[in-house]
Amino acid sequence: MKDLRRYLALKYIQYLVLSSSNTVSTLLGLLGSAYTMILLQSAKVSSKSTAVLISSLAQADILVFLSLVSDVVLGSFGADVSPAASSLARILLTANAHVSCILLSCVAFEAYLITFLPSESRPLRTVRNARLISRVIWTLVAAECALFLMDDHLRASGASAPSCGPLGLLFQLSSMVAALLRSLSYILGILLRIINVYIYYKIFFSMSPR
Repeated sequence: MKDLRRYLALKYIQYLVLSSSNTVSTLLGLLGSAYTMILLQSAKVSSKSTAVLISSLAQADILVFLSLVSDVVLGSFGADVSPAASSLARILLTANAHVSCILLSCVAFEAYLITFLPSESRPLRTVRNARLISRVIWTLVAAECALFLMDDHLRASGASAPSCGPLGLLFQLSSMVAALLRSLSYILGILLRIINVYIYYKIFFSMSPR
């Protein structure tokens, strides 16, 4: 449907074109996701693997809404909020960005399969596989953000954190893993942008009249 294509275009611009989110793109993204979730409940939209991925993409914006609510709630407490708690909104936005970028890349890859390997890829492009992929993505990103949250908490209590023993080792290990994940996330984000551009470049020129 055209509305779903417009929604995907909006999301590609929001996450894979713009270097950072702004108020306008965030608001449009939230409204688009709300409309898409309603639209996907319609009987006119067939239940296909692409629809499952788009549904999960729209649900990811719930994290943006929770981030805004978190900012409002924590802002009402003023200076009494711990640094770890204040980082919750940022981590929710990070989770939203990571889930959205990966799901958009999955949609692009599926479009590539539909265009170039329609028959061969049909056994893979099932609703069951799409749901499984969505669950795996959400689980991995949730684990990543839980690690970020723990690292922020340990950093906030760094002065009282032990420098030796099991707890000290945990502090150092979590900091190293969190730093590594942040670096990998940045590199992965660049790679996903390049891959998405390449995929749609191939699709566009394969459909263009020669």
